Amino acid sequence: MKTIWSLMLCFSIFSYLSISSVSAKPTPGAIKATAGTEDDQNKYRVVYKGGKGPGAGKNIVFIATDHEYRGEETLPALARILAKRYGFTCTVIYALDENGYIFPGGSNLKGLKVLENTDLLFIFTRFAHFADEEMQYIDNYLKRGGLVVGLRTSTHAFDIKSDPKWEHYGWNYKGPKSEWKGGFGELVLGETWVSHYGTNHKQSSKIIIEENQKEHPIMRGVKDMWVQSGGYTAYPKEATVIGRGQVLNGMTADAKPDKTKELLPVAWVKNYTVPSGKSGRSFTTTHGASEDILNEGFRRMLVNAMFWGMGMEKEIKANNNVDFVGPYKPTTFNFTGYKANVKPSDLAGWDSLIMPGEVVKKK
Repeated sequence: MKTIWSLMLCFSIFSYLSISSVSAKPTPGAIKATAGTEDDQNKYRVVYKGGKGPGAGKNIVFIATDHEYRGEETLPALARILAKRYGFTCTVIYALDENGYIFPGGSNLKGLKVLENTDLLFIFTRFAHFADEEMQYIDNYLKRGGLVVGLRTSTHAFDIKSDPKWEHYGWNYKGPKSEWKGGFGELVLGETWVSHYGTNHKQSSKIIIEENQKEHPIMRGVKDMWVQSGGYTAYPKEATVIGRGQVLNGMTADAKPDKTKELLPVAWVKNYTVPSGKSGRSFTTTHGASEDILNEGFRRMLVNAMFWGMGMEKEIKANNNVDFVGPYKPTTFNFTGYKANVKPSDLAGWDSLIMPGEVVKKK
């Protein structure tokens, strides 16, 4: 009898474990839910969905992570203008810290898969080294000749020395892939990092439209451009210069020109082609700090450049509305402090403040 009871007990335990094992296996739906890749990527971005307008159905992706010029503020402000006033869907993607807060200059960034279905990449990064998967999306985008707009430090957007697969994107690349000399900046945008031109934070800049480019669509309706960021040394390769910078002896628009400084290129366009890729358009300016876009002329040039990049020159009107959407209170550009404890979701909607939070010192 004991033997029978023992056998029955073993059978019961075996049946229970078998049933438990089967029921513990997640359903396909559960696997998808627990993977959470989409939810994880959503933490890194804010999306502004446009309605009616010439940009309806078109997508722009903004990548914001520079250390100094508060690109994390510049880019959502521009994205809102393009979305609200012209109907584009604009996705701003940030690098985050370990707590999920925007971390300017960081490389912990996810979600560039959206580049597969975008019409324009707008980049404002500095010395970035993104994960392999994210770099692959950028590489694929450039190989299909995707349109690129780059601001300021994007001439030295990447600094990749420890990864042979992507080191050619680095700003000072001099390796065997000779076409990539000078990295992403030189090949795609036309110039890499060279040096400051004048004294940053003490000398602002006036942007003068190139005489023979006054009719260029990007300069339509543009006037009185003055920006607070200082000049860069730049001699763009295989590019058409449309604006030059006049270095001023002061941080106001009426400051006197520095007569020791020649007028160097600060805005240009070019056609680029990466190896094994199709030809694409790019626009670059060596300015773009958060306070620079307070100037209407400069802001208009950037909006026009996005239309131009997408081949929408007919939509560029001299009186297009480029007013800010929602409150914009930019932080003065600097290396040591930024508005901390801000998540991309804090910038959602048309009425949230850009940028909330308090300025804190970087650790």
